[in-house]
Amino acid sequence: MYASVYAADISGLEARIIRIEADVHDGLPVFDMVGYLASAVKEARERVRISVRNLGIRFPAKRITVNLSPANLRKEGTSFDLPIALSLLTAFGYLPNELTKQTLMIGELGLDGSVREVKGILAMIMAGEKEGIKRFIVPEKNAPEGSMLTGVQVYGVSSLQQAYGFLKGEIPLTPARAECFREKPEAYDMDFSDIQGQRHVKRAAEIAVSGRHNLLMIGAPGSGKTMLAKRLPTIMPKLGREESLEITKLYSICGKLPEGEPIIKKRPFRAPHHTATATALTGGGRIPVPGEITLAAKGVLFLDELPEFSRESLEVLRQPLEERRVAISRVGHTYEYPSDCMFVAAMNPCRCGYFPNREKCRCTEGEIRRYLARISEPLLDRMDICVETSLPDTSLYGGEEETSAQIQKRVERTTAIQRERYKGENFCYNGELPVNALKKYCYLHKAEKSYLEDFLRDGTCSLRRLYRIIRVARTIADMEMSDRITEEHITEAVCFRSVDKRYWG
Repeated sequence: MYASVYAADISGLEARIIRIEADVHDGLPVFDMVGYLASAVKEARERVRISVRNLGIRFPAKRITVNLSPANLRKEGTSFDLPIALSLLTAFGYLPNELTKQTLMIGELGLDGSVREVKGILAMIMAGEKEGIKRFIVPEKNAPEGSMLTGVQVYGVSSLQQAYGFLKGEIPLTPARAECFREKPEAYDMDFSDIQGQRHVKRAAEIAVSGRHNLLMIGAPGSGKTMLAKRLPTIMPKLGREESLEITKLYSICGKLPEGEPIIKKRPFRAPHHTATATALTGGGRIPVPGEITLAAKGVLFLDELPEFSRESLEVLRQPLEERRVAISRVGHTYEYPSDCMFVAAMNPCRCGYFPNREKCRCTEGEIRRYLARISEPLLDRMDICVETSLPDTSLYGGEEETSAQIQKRVERTTAIQRERYKGENFCYNGELPVNALKKYCYLHKAEKSYLEDFLRDGTCSLRRLYRIIRVARTIADMEMSDRITEEHITEAVCFRSVDKRYWG
């Protein structure tokens, strides 16, 4: 007898629909599985055999063949156990074919028949929905995550027996219902009002967040660089449902969803240690997995003590920061991961941290040059804003400061202007403006154009850096609700790119 069911697996950051076919006919007793299978999938044969036996059903003494189609795609993971078991039960005649035909099944089986959670449930259900599938049977622990999508029925099961009984109509199940996305507001345990003084640094941070520009902070130890960076997500626009589902899908595939949270409601903030390798930052490995720059998508990637990172780790970030994506090639396949995050870095101006204050700085001129030389000019070119932090000249607790909520309101107003302007484009922020769109969206009058051309003539500014200055000026103009980029906007943008010249010359 022949039977087929739908299953799914993960390749890179995308889910694929797999059709599982089971055939049982007369012949020598054998159980074969075919379809370009990885070891974990081949091992499903024994897990399925024992799980079905513990259900009280004996395998018939016949030739059993299970095919995972399409056969030219390599199948990875343990999500096929449950659908293989149910396809066999259908082929054995215990389930009608009509009951399993329009249902996608996902889950790993234990030898006792228990159904265990797997990674990437949300991505698999999204892929199934695109194929017109409306009913899904998933592990009970994955059900809240899968039910975040509307228009589909997601049933959570804890055992093969429960899934079998549900399909036969003997065990009633209710579709999972996750709590509404907006019922529980996001909450942070830190606020921008914790930062005393530092007006110019806060201004730079607001501009950077408003246009999603890369930000570099240079200053002495204890001047608030890390403190400010950690608070950047609190002033970023609140996550919409689509963005939230996109981040949740990514973290689900990577197995990094917070315990008990079916959906991510806060923007990611990733701060890898300076010992992180190039692969850890951009992704890769024998079986490619996303790196920190991808896990920070829609949020912040923060590199503290920037010169302490290896040269290789820093230089590998250049292309992802420019193109907003990471391409990892392997034999026969190329994986593409997003890197559309806000890149923020902090560093001391020298190893002791107090240059150019020669009363405190203990470094020699050579040591300072070697320390700063760890940051290459091409990487510096990819920083939209460079700002110098200083020890705040305030009392211990200071006065009242603007809260994150107040700044966030202005940021959301500015980003709304950009979204309206770039409606129909494949980018939403000024920081993402491609070069060929600058003339259209960042028109400069003669005086402003002449002002910028002077920088090119005297060789103090590369063309890439000049384009970034224009993007920042466009954001400053949006913050002031100005359609035109004026010389004042450009001057401020230039000031935020001239601090690095003090150190690198």
